[in-house]
Amino acid sequence: MALENSTLRVSVSEKGEEPAPPVIFDAPPPKAPTTNQNRSLQDKMAAREAQANQPRKKVQGAGQERGRFGWGRNKRKRKRQRYVEKNGRCNVQHGNTGTYRYLTDIFTTLVDLNWRCSLFVFVMAYAVTWLFFGAIWYLIAYCRGDLDHLEDVAWTPCVNNLNSFISAFLFSIETETTIGYGHRVITDQCPVGTMLLLLQAILGSMVNAFMVGCMFVKISQPNKRAETLVFSRNAVISLRDDKLCLMFRIGDLRSSHIVGANMRAKLIKSKQTQEGEFIPLDQTDISVGFETGDDRLFLVSPLVIAHEIDCRSAFWDMSQAQLEKDDFEIVVILEGMVEATGMTCQARSSYLAEEVLWGHRFSPMMSLAEGFFDVDYGAFHHSFEVDTPSCSAHELALATARREAHLYWSISSRLDEENRLDEEEKWDPPPPMVDQSVKTTTTTTTTSSPVTNDDRGDANDEPMTATTFVVGGGLNDAIGEQNGSVALTSQSESEA
Repeated sequence: MALENSTLRVSVSEKGEEPAPPVIFDAPPPKAPTTNQNRSLQDKMAAREAQANQPRKKVQGAGQERGRFGWGRNKRKRKRQRYVEKNGRCNVQHGNTGTYRYLTDIFTTLVDLNWRCSLFVFVMAYAVTWLFFGAIWYLIAYCRGDLDHLEDVAWTPCVNNLNSFISAFLFSIETETTIGYGHRVITDQCPVGTMLLLLQAILGSMVNAFMVGCMFVKISQPNKRAETLVFSRNAVISLRDDKLCLMFRIGDLRSSHIVGANMRAKLIKSKQTQEGEFIPLDQTDISVGFETGDDRLFLVSPLVIAHEIDCRSAFWDMSQAQLEKDDFEIVVILEGMVEATGMTCQARSSYLAEEVLWGHRFSPMMSLAEGFFDVDYGAFHHSFEVDTPSCSAHELALATARREAHLYWSISSRLDEENRLDEEEKWDPPPPMVDQSVKTTTTTTTTSSPVTNDDRGDANDEPMTATTFVVGGGLNDAIGEQNGSVALTSQSESEA
């Protein structure tokens, strides 16, 4: 394609090499086009081709590292959405619930409102009732013609000195609040006014009881008491009595204590069942001493709550490497009764997986002063590193069991060997010794006599040999008498 009236810069670079210097093709200066439509298609194609051939620069942002193929990737792990905030607020919003359900329990709804809405409802409840009954009092005066006989002394109105809506509104306030200044007063010539006075007094008492009750409950709520119940910023995992334990610390900043404090913990983690069902935010109980009663606290000074990671724990197979890439949340709940008011208080907090420190232990914060124990809350969140195995509690238990089994069998085998040697020395007889009472006699007797030819044919002509073994004598004689003596005699005689 011929390029006219343009200057083209071409830059070609191979993979892994420095870009080659651009090649410049000079052309005659272009003529100024009269309109944008005069720009040729060749010029547009050349500009796009030149822009496409330029090397692209990969921008590496902060907090990123170059990956395998040169693309930037984020070093930081994606932060998990909290189920419960650190201040105890549950991060859950309910939708499509229906407003009528909240109106059926209007008292709890008003108590649960924030202070701005509660004060607005409180003011509007009184203002609306005052205006409503004030309008009714003005309507009664208008219908009876009291406003037309303001200057008539002989006329008996329903309410004396009620000559406008403002005066009717003030009379409504005096009636409902039982102030009674005495200037505006109802007369006995108005039975409708008497009925309205009774109705306003009853409804006013109900409004007072309802709104004052809501405000009292809202003021006396122990939610702010939980602000002085603090949890450690991080949870730690370390050895305690040769067992891995998950620990966190709690404390009470007030001098008035929490009565009957009880501790609970939950593991929030999504899981999938064997049937393929996905359960989001599944809740698993974490034992903090329910079986032994250690979950009931005497919270006078800061305490370290420990969860022993055993075979029933959800962290039984979790190692340090798995903790760094796992995704879960631990929700801790402290419940108790406020000593000053007698109302139940609940404080909550949570720990994400990155807020659990492996191989750490909390720093001590209590010291003995003169006559009392001094607690330094400046070290409440501090922890320090300790020697902790990076394997899981399951692997640690197996290693401990193998070590104990090896030690047991080595000691047992040594004891068995010693016992066997003792038994052999006890029951084996001593080596045999030569006894003079044991005699072995071998006698060979040969009798020779003149042999005749008649006697050679006799089958019984043989030399006589006698061999006798005698076992006995001395100690062996007694034994032989009991067990039987052994005598072997072989005799061969030859008869002529």
